[in-house]
Amino acid sequence: MSNNGKYKPKPISGYPEWLPEYRAIEQQWMDIIREVFESYGYANIETPSVEELDALMAKGAADKEIYTLSRLQADEDDGSDARLALHFDLTVPFARYAAQYFNDLTFPFKRYQMQRVWRGERPQKGRFREFYQCDIDVINIDNLPLHFDAEVPEVMHAVYSRLDLPEKIQIRISNRKILTGYLQGIGITADHIQDVTRILDKLEKIGAEAVCGQLVDEAGLTAETAEKALALASIRGDGYAVSEAVTALGIENDVMQEGLEELAFVLGALDHLPEGDVIGDLSIVRGLDYYTGTILEAVLVDDPGFGSVGSGGRYDDLTGNFINRNMPGIGISIGLTRLFARMMDRKALSPQRFSPTEILVIQPDKDSYDMAHETAAVLRNRGFKVELFHSPTKLKKQLAYAEKKGIPYVWFPPFADGKDHEVKDMQEHTQENANPANWQPQDGRILRLQKNV
Repeated sequence: MSNNGKYKPKPISGYPEWLPEYRAIEQQWMDIIREVFESYGYANIETPSVEELDALMAKGAADKEIYTLSRLQADEDDGSDARLALHFDLTVPFARYAAQYFNDLTFPFKRYQMQRVWRGERPQKGRFREFYQCDIDVINIDNLPLHFDAEVPEVMHAVYSRLDLPEKIQIRISNRKILTGYLQGIGITADHIQDVTRILDKLEKIGAEAVCGQLVDEAGLTAETAEKALALASIRGDGYAVSEAVTALGIENDVMQEGLEELAFVLGALDHLPEGDVIGDLSIVRGLDYYTGTILEAVLVDDPGFGSVGSGGRYDDLTGNFINRNMPGIGISIGLTRLFARMMDRKALSPQRFSPTEILVIQPDKDSYDMAHETAAVLRNRGFKVELFHSPTKLKKQLAYAEKKGIPYVWFPPFADGKDHEVKDMQEHTQENANPANWQPQDGRILRLQKNV
């Protein structure tokens, strides 16, 4: 509180918000992502921000990540145990949704979601407590063709290409079967594999030496076995190179071999993309235990330590906690907020204007309100984004308002009977007679299809 008893506004750590001109760019990004998702046939759904806590805890959720909900004025008989919580990702809610509407969906079911999620993490650069995720998943009954394991990273690549970012992004792909089979092959038992993969997942963050130490101290591996585990994680390349390098390690395992064949298929299906944009990388682990096959992460090539800006993978039975049907699936999540904040920090975003308004209609005087209002309505009905100035003040002030907000055109209704409408191009500083019923901008700064033209 300030000295006068009023609450002093301040940002809340981990909960980003942008000024209107940057929010407009964020929305443009979302429009591009939505367009790419739909171009591959993914349909939009939206699930509630809250799920039952039992549903969120069913698959791979750490207690510390979940925000539970309770009412400030809860009655005593409401009970002390939280039943609802904010979703920490969009995959678990999707699994619940697919199970709930199973009889109403057409399979394979391809969906996308673009919503906020919440995690109780310590806020830091690139990590937030509230952020947007843009997800696609495809799920099927009993069997999901491997074709989709190649399609989802292709969609991810299309999104990053369309966003035209100043930093190169690389999609790194592996397969959990390779890691699981290899670890079994070097003598790690099934009940220790999850602990080992959790530590290996820290490789890029803390380095090989620290990971090796944790494998010995926390997972109970011998130094020799820890080194063997790290040897797998160092392998990168195309499908053939990865397979050759794994074979050279001298470990034989059927599960591992199956994973290698799947990875080779996926990388081969993506070899039409620019060289270096997609690679096989066996250091990719993905911490959540519901991934069972293909796994992938998108990273900044020049700053991989920043963390992934997109990730995903295949899961064999995510819906098993909700329905007695086997429904394998694969999906990706694009970390919109993390990537957007990165561009903000780099000052790589250049808003063109501060308002969505395309045309400002002037109020010449108080007697001209009806004419100005009618003119704005005609332009708006044709598809333009139109603002009517809020009062019949000095013309200089109205023009200054348009200039400050970056509004490209100012419309002048007739100042007197028998006079023409006029429109002013604020960038070119030109003015011409115009008819609101058929006027069209000539320079392409308003790129939209007008209605009734």
